[in-house]
Amino acid sequence: MTVTGSGSGAPPVEPYDVAIVGAGVVGCAIARRLAHHPGLRVALVEARDDVGQGTSKANTAILHTGFDAVPGSLEARLVREGSRELAAYAAESGIPVERVGALLVAWDEEQLAALPRLAEKARRNDCHDTRVLGAADLYAREPRLGPGALGALHVPGESIICPWTTTLAYATQAVRAGVDLHLDAPVTHAGHADGVHRLDTPRGPLHARRLVNAAGLHADTLDRSLGHDDFTVTPRRGQLVVHDKFARALVRHILLPVPTALGKGVLVAPTVYGNVLLGPTAEDLDDKGDTGSTAEGLRRLREQGRRILPALLEEEVTAVYAGLRAATEHDDYRIAAHPHQGYVTVGGIRSTGLTASLAIAAHVTGLLADTGLHLGARRPLEPVRMPNLGEAFPRPHQRPDLVAADPEYGTLVCHCERVSRGEIRDALAGPVPPRSLDGLRRRTRARAGRCQGFYCGAAVRALFEEAQG
Repeated sequence: MTVTGSGSGAPPVEPYDVAIVGAGVVGCAIARRLAHHPGLRVALVEARDDVGQGTSKANTAILHTGFDAVPGSLEARLVREGSRELAAYAAESGIPVERVGALLVAWDEEQLAALPRLAEKARRNDCHDTRVLGAADLYAREPRLGPGALGALHVPGESIICPWTTTLAYATQAVRAGVDLHLDAPVTHAGHADGVHRLDTPRGPLHARRLVNAAGLHADTLDRSLGHDDFTVTPRRGQLVVHDKFARALVRHILLPVPTALGKGVLVAPTVYGNVLLGPTAEDLDDKGDTGSTAEGLRRLREQGRRILPALLEEEVTAVYAGLRAATEHDDYRIAAHPHQGYVTVGGIRSTGLTASLAIAAHVTGLLADTGLHLGARRPLEPVRMPNLGEAFPRPHQRPDLVAADPEYGTLVCHCERVSRGEIRDALAGPVPPRSLDGLRRRTRARAGRCQGFYCGAAVRALFEEAQG
């Protein structure tokens, strides 16, 4: 296996069997799935310096049931299958998940009237445990909810998950099994001739007999370079506010609005890290790189947050961030095989992509086989056990056995997030090590707390730079 970045040697001349463009949660899941077949040479090609650097790192971190997907759509099937698969995988791999359930809150008569229809839609999506609640039952469950709610749809299966650890777990298993990860390798041109794809990158060309386009926001650009015009990606910015851990006691469920055509709307949700999220906005943009927050966007979030959970606005804000979703003009995923080119498009994967990732990977692998790719024998992958970043489970410094065996796990570096020197050391020496302080934060939570690195920043940077040699 190889992990390469800027400054590394040229890629192999012999064509890969499969190249996957995009190392977000979906691209990494596909790479992991293909790694089950030891006869395949697979490249995972990423424009940035780490896996999960795009949409995958800046979402609402919800493991969906798919209760509100369009019944009969590809997305509905893959979310339903993927949700079950990812829940099992997370339990095996140490990815923190909390089944907190969701409440779809109705604030007016029109929304209240929509709840039975949403419950029926959930049943059509094989989600049979939803229940419409009256106002009294709703406020008994969420006593800090703002005044005026008329009822809710309870969806007990909705969960919160760590998106950073999920993507990294997929990538770790893929790399350990022999997948070559090419970082800092944006595809500047793609072509197909004589049965071989050529991907030009600043680090040199890559060649592959089969190509998977999991390029997220740029999937339409890559698709068009290969002669297709099936969809257009419009970046949909979602701004979010992260409230301090002291806010966690205010909310017990994921609080959702009745959805609109633009998305699921503004929610209030706990996170596995112990914070509370408010957001996202839904702003269609032209710039696929505009992840900036705006005063107007944050003002609107505070306005809606004041209605949903008034006490939340009295709590400290730890961070503000924005992510871009790969919205298209279609209401379903754009996953399609082009057998004559040995090419599979995986486009239009919106906020449900995290939940559906393992099922998408299985579906895409089947499509690759339909293009004539010989998968060969299948083997189990070496299990992976990820470091726990969740507050609901014991962290390393809380485990006396671990600290006794290695005191580094008892030496805290980041006190806001209780991150130990041992965790930082392990992340820096991992199969897919961070190439930046932000990458280290996503692996450990160091510098992600209320002081945002003011106290621990120098110590974390020193450990990072020491590891870089």
